[in-house]
Amino acid sequence: MRILVTGGAGFIGSHLVDRLMELGNEVRVLDNLSAGSVDNLRKWMDSERFEFIHGDMREPKVVDEAVEDVEAVFHLAANPEVRIGAQSPELLYETNVLITYNLLNALKDSNVEYLVFTSSSTVYGDAEVIPTPEDYGPLEPISIYGGAKLGAEALISGYAHTFEFRALIFRLANIIGERANHGVIYDFINKLRRNPEELEILGDGTQRKSYLHVSDTVEGMLHVFEHFRKEDKTVDFYNLGNEDWITVREIAEIVSEEMGLHPKFLFTGGIDGGRGWKGDVKFMRLSIEKAKKTGWKPRLNSYEAVRRTVRELLATV
Repeated sequence: MRILVTGGAGFIGSHLVDRLMELGNEVRVLDNLSAGSVDNLRKWMDSERFEFIHGDMREPKVVDEAVEDVEAVFHLAANPEVRIGAQSPELLYETNVLITYNLLNALKDSNVEYLVFTSSSTVYGDAEVIPTPEDYGPLEPISIYGGAKLGAEALISGYAHTFEFRALIFRLANIIGERANHGVIYDFINKLRRNPEELEILGDGTQRKSYLHVSDTVEGMLHVFEHFRKEDKTVDFYNLGNEDWITVREIAEIVSEEMGLHPKFLFTGGIDGGRGWKGDVKFMRLSIEKAKKTGWKPRLNSYEAVRRTVRELLATV
């Protein structure tokens, strides 16, 4: 296929590009490099099947040109930092909702058949049902980030039904792995490099969440996408995550062990019952039964994914 990947120079996006190229697709990447790096795509730059566009999706003309002559769009471009919402809600709006709106306006006048969007577990907020299925409701995000993702989901659904393209929406758990440049593991490694004696941990350490390695994420996305193409639904939703979960304290212990350190843990205590920050969902585990019915399941559980990620980041960061 001829595929556009927005945010394709970023963490998850570049791993997706790697797999799409390995499978023989023609891939175009649109990225403003605010969070990504061309180094993540270096090995494809000389390929005749690859094209890189350095552009900002807040500019409609850039998006209009990027969607020309492609059959599918994998929309991963976004500001990935949940915590920024309290300080800069307008930035999260621009880099999650506005860019999605610009993309959808471009799609309605194009020949694109499929849109694949990476949403987030944060759309569920503090779910009362765990593991949380795709049909859980009402959806009540507790962060600006989660609200922006849910807003983008709603726009995608409306546009797909109105302008007759098909949309697949993934609600992702915490995705980790090589090339990650934010998140708890990345933060812990950098903190311990600065001070091996102490490790500050946001919250009370009992926050418990599901983590999925980026390799399992990409395989899940592509597997479910092929399943989706064979069906006739206009819009569908799938959770991608793990069947287990792990606490922040346990992550800190794994990072310390892999670095050969024995730091003193300093818990900030957090807010609202031990959350790391305003809008932090304290307990998150998604039901992945729907994705499993298509034949996909993660190869690494949360603990294995965390340990592998620590080793990958220590080798490269």
